[in-house]
Amino acid sequence: MPPLRAIVLAAGRGSRMRPLTDTTPKPLLPVRGRPLIEWHLLALARGGVREVLVNTAWLEDQFPAVLGDGARFGLSIRYQHEGRDFGDALETGGGIATAQAWLCEGGRAAFWVVSGDIWAPDFRFDAPAADTFLARGHDAQLWVVPNPPYHPRGDFDHAGQRVTYANLALIRPRLCAGLVPGRRAALGPLLIEGVAAGRIGLQDWPGTWENVGTPAQLAALQGDGPTGA
Repeated sequence: MPPLRAIVLAAGRGSRMRPLTDTTPKPLLPVRGRPLIEWHLLALARGGVREVLVNTAWLEDQFPAVLGDGARFGLSIRYQHEGRDFGDALETGGGIATAQAWLCEGGRAAFWVVSGDIWAPDFRFDAPAADTFLARGHDAQLWVVPNPPYHPRGDFDHAGQRVTYANLALIRPRLCAGLVPGRRAALGPLLIEGVAAGRIGLQDWPGTWENVGTPAQLAALQGDGPTGA
């Protein structure tokens, strides 16, 4: 099987990050010297991924202007411009469903999903993790973290406690098979249903992780620390 492809979700407005996101898409805001999204692109390349799709909507022309074709990261990047082609962001489920034919092209059985506005510089998008996932037969594998202060109720029950989805996943195409490409759709209900039914696996992520939601959170991340580069 050829190397898995990945989608980096980058279409959101980032309203809580205003006024910074009035002029810059949230995934292009810098953390420790590079845009948030670049941390993922570098990690994907280190893990052996060679082709990535970035879905965009808000200020979407800035993404190819900043990231180019991906060659400097060791990747080939293509763009799904939802603002231009669909009138607005398609939400997570709709964005994935629209990209899915390409993500699974060539017989690929699954694909990586990561949100462009989280910071997890140590995460490994590597083939052994994908092989383990595929051998288990789940519809998806979600990495989870302890509930952050702004999300105390979490998303799922796991190992006797509530945990929060880290916006890092491996997904098989059948998870989104009922969604219509080009149409807005949420992914959350599919994840909740799949976890409850035992069709989606959960795995703890013990490394560095931040969901960068406000200017204060962004400012707190600046400074010395692990780079993952």
